[in-house]
Amino acid sequence: MKKIGILFGQERSFPEAVIERINQKAEKGIVAEAVKIDKIFQNAALGYSVIIDRISQDVPFYRASLKNAAITGTAVINNPFWWSADEKFFNNALAEQIGVPVPKTALIPSREHPDGTTSESFSNLAMPLDWDAIFEYTGFPAYMKPYDGGGWRDVYKLHDKEDFFDKHSGTKQLVMLLQEEIIFEEYFRCYCIGGKHVRIMQYDPRNPHHLRYATEGKSPDPKLLKTVEEYTLKLCRYLGYDFNTVEFAVRDGVPIAIDFCNPAPDADVKSVGQENFDWVVETTANYAIERAKAQKDGQDNLTWGEYIKASVGGNPLIAKSAPKATTEKAAAKPKKTTPKK
Repeated sequence: MKKIGILFGQERSFPEAVIERINQKAEKGIVAEAVKIDKIFQNAALGYSVIIDRISQDVPFYRASLKNAAITGTAVINNPFWWSADEKFFNNALAEQIGVPVPKTALIPSREHPDGTTSESFSNLAMPLDWDAIFEYTGFPAYMKPYDGGGWRDVYKLHDKEDFFDKHSGTKQLVMLLQEEIIFEEYFRCYCIGGKHVRIMQYDPRNPHHLRYATEGKSPDPKLLKTVEEYTLKLCRYLGYDFNTVEFAVRDGVPIAIDFCNPAPDADVKSVGQENFDWVVETTANYAIERAKAQKDGQDNLTWGEYIKASVGGNPLIAKSAPKATTEKAAAKPKKTTPKK
């Protein structure tokens, strides 16, 4: 019997619905349940062919447990090794390498020294930084947010350099991103499952959380939606995510990837709505069953992205042409704005 387990925290509607749907399908030799852990020994299997991870980003014990499960043959969705390594600044650089437009973004060191370090630990860092060049690059208004992690914590809209220094002084040991504001005409949030299944959802990040999917307006251009789908698939395949959401702000007809590091994205029925919920539950159930059937004991069953494969094979990434993310015309257009995650 192959077991599919779901590892989750406070959420209930999505994991419970996926477990129920997998079991309703009654695939021979496959059953789903909530993951149960009563002990973890090194190199000892947990007994699951597949684990869908919804919480280890917040619980280091779970992250270590999933790596141990993966090395003993479990197919973990998403790959816990890659998810432990990537972050938003690197992901933006990768997006540029593969031709997906992203906002202009600069990496900003932490305001306070990390624990266990002193000023002497930063002898390679010029002080002060070339702030004029940084501010000219991103422009204002801009957004500042942590370089990794998710959610809306510690996100600031900045109007000028004085505003930046005021807000940055309170960020303590957080490494931050400074990112240009994208003034947009349309906005989309896209589920991507298995690197092949995409659901494009109209989305308005200005609305309260439970109303962000309740958007009204004209139907999007099919050609634009095709580009959004292509960019979504490209990003997730290169990153190696089995389950992710990608967000695009459309400026002058160009979809710009705003946020695409969401390996445990919101899937609660109360926020995404019934139709989107039904799609993500059904698609997740089918994909988990597919992975369980393909899983083989005693070997690596993880998904490794095209970036890692190219690196191992010694093949450099080749950036493909894509519309520029920044234009003078776009900067002058008064459209909707969104905070960056």
